[in-house]
Amino acid sequence: MTPFQWKKIRGSGEYPDQIMLSIKEDPSVSMTVRWRTDVKITEGYALYRKAGANDGWMRADAKRNPFKTDVDESSFFFSDMNGLCPDTEYEYTCGNDEFRSEVYRFKSAGDAAAPFSFLLLSDVQTGGPEPPADYSVLGEVVKKILSEHPECRFILTAGDNTNCGQTDVQWTGLFEGLKGIIESTPIQFCMGNHDDMGFEDYFTFTGKYYSEHATYFTNQLRYSYPENGPENWIVPNYCFRYGNAMFAVTGTSGFEYINEWLIKTSDKSDATWKFAAHHFPVCYSGPNLECYETYPPMMEGIEKYDIMFSGHEHSYARSYPRRANGLYDRPSEGTIHYNIGSGNRNPPGTRVVPKVWNDCTYEHEEDLSMFSIVDIAGDKCTLTAYVEDGRIVDRCVIDKTADEITPIRRAPKYNRPRIKFKGYDLGLCVMGTLPQNVNGVWYVPAAQIVKFMGGESKHTAGKVRLEVYDRFSEFTENSDIMITADGENKMLAPCLRLDREQLYVPVDDFCKPFRMYWAYFSYNNFISIESETEHLPVPYQP
Repeated sequence: MTPFQWKKIRGSGEYPDQIMLSIKEDPSVSMTVRWRTDVKITEGYALYRKAGANDGWMRADAKRNPFKTDVDESSFFFSDMNGLCPDTEYEYTCGNDEFRSEVYRFKSAGDAAAPFSFLLLSDVQTGGPEPPADYSVLGEVVKKILSEHPECRFILTAGDNTNCGQTDVQWTGLFEGLKGIIESTPIQFCMGNHDDMGFEDYFTFTGKYYSEHATYFTNQLRYSYPENGPENWIVPNYCFRYGNAMFAVTGTSGFEYINEWLIKTSDKSDATWKFAAHHFPVCYSGPNLECYETYPPMMEGIEKYDIMFSGHEHSYARSYPRRANGLYDRPSEGTIHYNIGSGNRNPPGTRVVPKVWNDCTYEHEEDLSMFSIVDIAGDKCTLTAYVEDGRIVDRCVIDKTADEITPIRRAPKYNRPRIKFKGYDLGLCVMGTLPQNVNGVWYVPAAQIVKFMGGESKHTAGKVRLEVYDRFSEFTENSDIMITADGENKMLAPCLRLDREQLYVPVDDFCKPFRMYWAYFSYNNFISIESETEHLPVPYQP
């Protein structure tokens, strides 16, 4: 498709389109509007006034960011409408002297103590390579949600807003789908991995790549949000305030910089509620996911926040409060990880399974959207997760004053140590062969774990050979030498024959050959083993 052909479909023109409200400054006194025109338009401004007024338009000159995409060349404009009165309805129009939009309305936020609600969405991406990308279902779903929940003052996403963010085909589809919504309801985008994904040839899905600095996301939203993220990583990383809550929105690259920024941002905020949004879930619910790139690199920063909103899985899960290597009961004891289901009828590619860290999960495999409404009233936060047809799948109330979460459910505390792999309990695989601490070293029954993972174990007299993830290790009873593809490796302690005559090895030495890592959750009394890969082990069948 040529740019000339694209111009006739969804290309930019002289009149403003893709009009979008966003929160940049204090939303009780300011609102930002963004719009697009053809690149030949070089100046623009917004006019705004109290709704219903006959005169007295205020003017906000716009910043311009020209951007050449794969199919178009456009001007993106951003106006900050300042000097608003709290909790007041306004009307506005944007453009220039010759080409202007129609008049839209929005409502400013109340004061810092006023209760408020917002809508959570994630993974709304859709569409194959054939243009134009169709997000009309998303528009229908969101309009229905907001008509049933008019109390929502803004929309917060948890990433994957597009199916392939490095093409204008997808972004124009998204904005067309959200038309009639985001001109009046601010939207705060969090970036996901699909938002910085691209193809050298989008129309054939060949030459896949990721744009570390998310060129399209960054340029189209350049001045929509506060420029207060980590240096060289602004736009995808930003922090905004609404009422008594602070929101730190994060991108998908530069995790060490994001971690430092999350810490500093939290430490200097006096907000009652501190929320963060990050696309990749820490307390995932899928059978084969991993969170190693995010956690532990961002552990310290994440755990400065009350709730971390995430997506990626297209499934719903809410964790117990988690801090470092512990699962707790009270909100003051850790961060709640809240994974939102797909907001655009995208059934999950991963399947929800029971995980030790999740208080509530929902097996979202219907061709229906999921969303959540968050209600903030002083020291109380109510989270309600819905399926599109109106069914509530989870509701909880976090009460900071009482320091409790209702309904009350307790994180597990085991009287004998357990083993978890990617959050699973190994069940029958380790009945009677639980981990043991011998002289300060944690030992695990290596063969049973590998079998549970889908790998293979070969037993000979006094020896066991393990194969999984296309790697192997071999252990010998009473020897502290481990054999791997790299040769002989000295272990922390020798292999021992323990429960049920099984060979046990130090968990650290068990994990290393397979590029896994482990932690002991002392409060809950279990060893957690994680893998850095999402590979699905399947035994070889000759």
